[in-house]
Amino acid sequence: MKTIFAKPNDVKHDWYIIDASGQTLGRVAQKAASVLRGKNKPTYTPNAECGDYVVIINAEKIQVTGNKADDMKYRHYTGYVHGLREYSFNELLAKHPTDPLRRTIEGMLPHNRLGRKISGNLKIYAGSEHPHAAQNPKPLEV
Repeated sequence: MKTIFAKPNDVKHDWYIIDASGQTLGRVAQKAASVLRGKNKPTYTPNAECGDYVVIINAEKIQVTGNKADDMKYRHYTGYVHGLREYSFNELLAKHPTDPLRRTIEGMLPHNRLGRKISGNLKIYAGSEHPHAAQNPKPLEV
């Protein structure tokens, strides 16, 4: 039996929507990263973009368990001297509601050209409104 490698022209990209309200951060991120990579398809190829588009709504209502809301730190370096900025989960969620989810999902993707290309297929919105209704996204359970 021959191994099948997905060609870019043969891959059909579907659209999925995830409602993150009341969900746990890691579980939503793992499901989204798996669909973005295309691991839910039988034609999965590790070195090709064969995944689907993922729209996540209600990102501001995502939750973490335990004391992680205060203990978990997100760091960002501005590039200047003494430019290390550090935010807790609650501070980052208040300032940029979509950022914790985006950072977590991108950390689960490959750290190369393919990962940067795949992360473009991720759409995250703080509220319940999104402009992708024309694509008819299918609901995805977490």
